[in-house]
Amino acid sequence: MAPLAPGLRRGYALGGIATGTYGTVPGLLLMPYLTEVVGIQAAVAGLVVFLPKAWDFVLNPLAGRVSDRSTNPRGRRRPIIARAGVVMAAGFVAIFAGPTAPAGVATAWVVVAFLAAATAYAFFQVPYLAMSAEITEDYAERTRLMMWRVVVISGAIMVAGATAPLLVEARGGAQGYRIMAVVMGVLILAGTWGLWHGTRGATLTRHEATSGTLREQLGVVVRSPHARTLLTAFVLQAVAMTMVLAGISYTARHVMGDPAVATYAFVAFVAPAIVVSPLWEKFGLRWGKKAGFATTSVVLVLGLLTLVAARGGSLAVLLTGSAVVGVGYAGSQLFPLAMLPDLAAFDAAESGQNRIGLLTGTWSAFELLGFALGPAVYGVVLTLGGYVSGADGQSASAQLAILAGISVVPAALVLLSLVALSRYRLDRLLREEGAERALR
Repeated sequence: MAPLAPGLRRGYALGGIATGTYGTVPGLLLMPYLTEVVGIQAAVAGLVVFLPKAWDFVLNPLAGRVSDRSTNPRGRRRPIIARAGVVMAAGFVAIFAGPTAPAGVATAWVVVAFLAAATAYAFFQVPYLAMSAEITEDYAERTRLMMWRVVVISGAIMVAGATAPLLVEARGGAQGYRIMAVVMGVLILAGTWGLWHGTRGATLTRHEATSGTLREQLGVVVRSPHARTLLTAFVLQAVAMTMVLAGISYTARHVMGDPAVATYAFVAFVAPAIVVSPLWEKFGLRWGKKAGFATTSVVLVLGLLTLVAARGGSLAVLLTGSAVVGVGYAGSQLFPLAMLPDLAAFDAAESGQNRIGLLTGTWSAFELLGFALGPAVYGVVLTLGGYVSGADGQSASAQLAILAGISVVPAALVLLSLVALSRYRLDRLLREEGAERALR
């Protein structure tokens, strides 16, 4: 099969600007906004972050089914993505644009706005991922496609994650958060337009019809051993990495004693992905995606455990550990997302039914559940450690909890993910089929 045009690969990847920005900034700054500006307890703030994303756990499979059944002449999924991107940007701005007092009203505003943004995100992210299973049938080409996406997402995460805290700190208080939200909203719109424009020439390679009820199709997806094992591994890592994101601001402020360190650590965490993603791509093409996912997971564990040594306030240790985590994180994004279209296309070929959107919707639902659980679990860790919301100084046990929440606990979750990944068999099957076709 002919490879995709380079312009199409890059155009598809530009959607990562929108998803990278939206997926990063709330995890990085929403809990601090709620605890420091609104003034609610850390455990409650973690729950607020959790609830709208948990809503997408229910909504994402439906968004996938809607995109599966679309017959829009301008593309099955692209028009849905474009409209959702605009609403997602507006909803994101609204999260930080509301009142900050009284606390109950402010919290309710955030929940409602976050629900609206999360709904739009579902109708953006799910069709976006589903496209990757429809625009190419090649095992290796999907890795190349996702490599570009990871590079763009990493760049977006780095820019958004580094810039957002600086914008907040520049003005301070609620006003700083509002300025930040507008700038991030513009980035989301830019990514939406880039994806729409860049994929205008994409040709679909799969045309299976959709059949069966939503419940019947969900049952098939959940019962798939390939889907279950890969999803379990990915969700455990999603929880782990969002714990790290949620804890960066707390670590900088209360362990390192300088809020600006959050920016340095974030750049050290994300920047390696731009350099090492092409190397991970080559590794995956040589040894397979499952082997690549397992290797990157080991690197993640090593980096996370290195962060424990930052307890003494060493900036060098914190940045070194963050960089090692970043190297592993690049691969842990590339390989599962390259394996997902394999899984979706395999299901379509085996069943003769178009469940690509539904499957990617189910994937995204569990991914978002992991993203939502990360800050919630981190909030519980802080509470158990005696963290006091809004206090400038924290106890030794609270500082220990801050560090444990970005190191030991996430490392344990990544190790658990390797157990699930060891049972994934589809990668070997697809590689063997590819080798057989090459010999014919």
